[in-house]
Amino acid sequence: MKFGKVGQVVLVSAIALSVATLFTACSTLTVGFLFVATTKQTPGQIEVYEVNSESGALHTIPTSPFPSGGRDPIAEAVSPNFLNLYVVNDDDNNIVQFSIGTDGKLYPQSTVNTPGTFPLAVAINAAGTFLYVVDTLQPIAGCSLTNPCPGDIAVYPINSDGSLGAPVANNGTYPTYWPLQLTSSNATTVLTPTAMNVLANGNDVYVTAYNANTNAGYIFGFSTSSTGALTPLNGGAPVSLGSEPVALASDSGSQYLYVVDELKNAVDSFSVQSSGALSLVGSTPTGNQPSAITLFKDSYLYVSNSLDSTVTAYTVSAGALSNVGTYASSTNPVAVTADPKQIGFLYTVNFLGNSLSGYQINPTSGALINTQASPYLSSAQPVAITGIPHGGTAK
Repeated sequence: MKFGKVGQVVLVSAIALSVATLFTACSTLTVGFLFVATTKQTPGQIEVYEVNSESGALHTIPTSPFPSGGRDPIAEAVSPNFLNLYVVNDDDNNIVQFSIGTDGKLYPQSTVNTPGTFPLAVAINAAGTFLYVVDTLQPIAGCSLTNPCPGDIAVYPINSDGSLGAPVANNGTYPTYWPLQLTSSNATTVLTPTAMNVLANGNDVYVTAYNANTNAGYIFGFSTSSTGALTPLNGGAPVSLGSEPVALASDSGSQYLYVVDELKNAVDSFSVQSSGALSLVGSTPTGNQPSAITLFKDSYLYVSNSLDSTVTAYTVSAGALSNVGTYASSTNPVAVTADPKQIGFLYTVNFLGNSLSGYQINPTSGALINTQASPYLSSAQPVAITGIPHGGTAK
């Protein structure tokens, strides 16, 4: 068939409309972006993945990965307005702020150093006004990994442009941080911090730590203030628990705190009192060497088991957990998260597997099935994951 000029114009217009519709449809299929820190390269890298809303499948964006701004990126946090990503680089003792493009691309903006050394955890309050970071070692003269000292927690105000201000002042002895030690007079007891959680209401911050010599675990609690200053709960005495707590999660109502214990192979559930005090609800078995934890809509809780290379699913009722099942992942999952828009997908970061495993969450039971094409290859040694929703706020 031969088209006249008018027919050609109509055909071209139809094709253009079809292409535009196709691109619009493709863009709507991206429900969020995941940011995955990898440690093999120097500097470290942040891989960015698109999450497909229909299948949960992951695809790296064309310009991924992005340099993390330092060596050994180990932790990440996203601002509540989804405009900024903060990456903690363990070996360079810094926090790098990235602005996030609408296409998931990352743009470095500013860098600050932490008070101590070897930072390992970061969190932001729901108001987006303060960033909290935990250091492995306090800034004490002579303190090193071969001659360790207790860790610390520091607080940074977040400016309107997402940059971090100077650390909030504590006192003359500890001007820029709060120590994580058994008593203020016993700075020689070495406690290794492991994880941190800020309640959704912003009232309290919790940090886990353990004593490697005694296999004793602890939870340090702090109440917050409008200035960012922290007040240790329970007179500064931490809550004793288990042997090696390594991960924390709390619900959206700030009523329950969940603590994963790597050596005890269990997740402990606590109710949070109005004072910030913790009351044990129960302890539930996990797989071997649980490493990370996440909640999905407060109804289901998932724990990655690093030694077993599995994920265990639980239903949640008033803080109590009931086992749903255990599901295979790729090798050595060290982090886990639900999809940024809470549609119903779950992802693990597999350090030794150099990959991410994806699952679809059964909305009725919490059971998991593999997403399309899972696992998804990483450039190497992924350790942390966080994300943002695309095209609207998380549900």
